[in-house]
Amino acid sequence: MADHIYWVWPQAQGAAQPQAVRKRENLARNERRDRLAPGRGRVYQAGAMAIIEQSQAEDKPYGTFAPRRGLSRIIAWTRCASDSFLGRKVAYALRRLGLRSLDGRPVDIEALGAKMRLYPDGNVCEKRVLFTPQYFDPLERGLLAERLRDGFRFIDIGANIGAYSLFVAAKAGPSARILAVEPQPDVFARLSFNIAQNPFGTVKAVACALADKPGELTLFIDPTNRGESSVRILRSSTGTTVRVPAMTLLSLVQNEGYERLDAIKLDVEGAEDLILEPFLRDAPESLWPGFIIIEDSRQRWQSDLAALLTQSGYTLLAQTRLNLVYERKAPRG
Repeated sequence: MADHIYWVWPQAQGAAQPQAVRKRENLARNERRDRLAPGRGRVYQAGAMAIIEQSQAEDKPYGTFAPRRGLSRIIAWTRCASDSFLGRKVAYALRRLGLRSLDGRPVDIEALGAKMRLYPDGNVCEKRVLFTPQYFDPLERGLLAERLRDGFRFIDIGANIGAYSLFVAAKAGPSARILAVEPQPDVFARLSFNIAQNPFGTVKAVACALADKPGELTLFIDPTNRGESSVRILRSSTGTTVRVPAMTLLSLVQNEGYERLDAIKLDVEGAEDLILEPFLRDAPESLWPGFIIIEDSRQRWQSDLAALLTQSGYTLLAQTRLNLVYERKAPRG
């Protein structure tokens, strides 16, 4: 049997420390807690308890899975590839070669200004960040970086393994406050591990889904690409499901004591309207984010979220192959 640690995170209102529910005989309780929840912040839970699973790989120190010489060369070549048609063709061909050499193993590497342990097999986000970070939302990240300031407040909704959160943390300085929200239990464990490998001290991991009301949701897991898991039914018929706790974005912001939001990123595979529409309806305008990166899932939204953003004073700054970027200037006065 694989050697796992299971944790139950208590409800949002109250407990700040996790409770171990299956003990490892060879590890002390504090060692387990620090290893799985390295951010050392509260992890919110909104409803029944959820189980967070830590894999054997996350039990090993950073550097254990450093790329060997051949893979290091492939990564260096793919990261130097240009953004031309030919450059991308070469980079993707080399990436396939690198993936075959890994045979499902993780890689410890630096990307986007942060140390990460990446599992490129079965997660497109991790594959992109490992081999071709220069192609990972360059326009969106550039616009976001231009808006960083002291005390920056950022919420990464659908944080996956923390690429956006750690990118912001690496640039925003020690006064930033960043929430990385990820409901998938095993992906959350990867996120927590990645946060722990860096000295920023500004990122807090949140183990729940965001939705239009608190409670529990069914999360549909896509095993071929974990980044496409969603609370909306998947097109794929090969996935599994898991019940996860849910809370509203407004509750999360209020529980954190935020007085403003500088930026949010939403990538939740078609459920963006489920999160943002009630927030814009119920939250005071002083809490509306000034800058929004949102996955372009208009064909899956059940309401016209783009129109709502425009009506709420947001301007569409950019549209890329994957995302919409909006900005709202704060009213004068």
